[in-house]
Amino acid sequence: MYCDEQILGGNAAEEEIQDLIEGVDEDGNTVMLEVVRYFFYNGEEYVVLGDAHVGEDESEDSEEDEEDVNLYIMKVVEKEEDGEELEEFLAVEDEDLLEKLIEVVQADFEADEAFDDE
Repeated sequence: MYCDEQILGGNAAEEEIQDLIEGVDEDGNTVMLEVVRYFFYNGEEYVVLGDAHVGEDESEDSEEDEEDVNLYIMKVVEKEEDGEELEEFLAVEDEDLLEKLIEVVQADFEADEAFDDE
């Protein structure tokens, strides 16, 4: 996997940098994922990844798009390779832990949504 920051958008005021990850799924297919957010739980770092939407016109008002988003929670492991610090994303194998992480992420998203509504 690797990260590649890409600038999206039309004019400079609306440019958004996406942190994209290229990976391989369980079937061996190449997939592009976008870093949605990082978070900590019990002293460990995790990342929420979603399907990348490169070059697509995204509308914040479209509830249909929100229903179709696939999100993945991965554990972040930092390592050093050739003097360079890298992040490796590992699947969360423990089902009970994964359920707790999903609850944490849902609560974060709900809090963000409530803050945006104010």
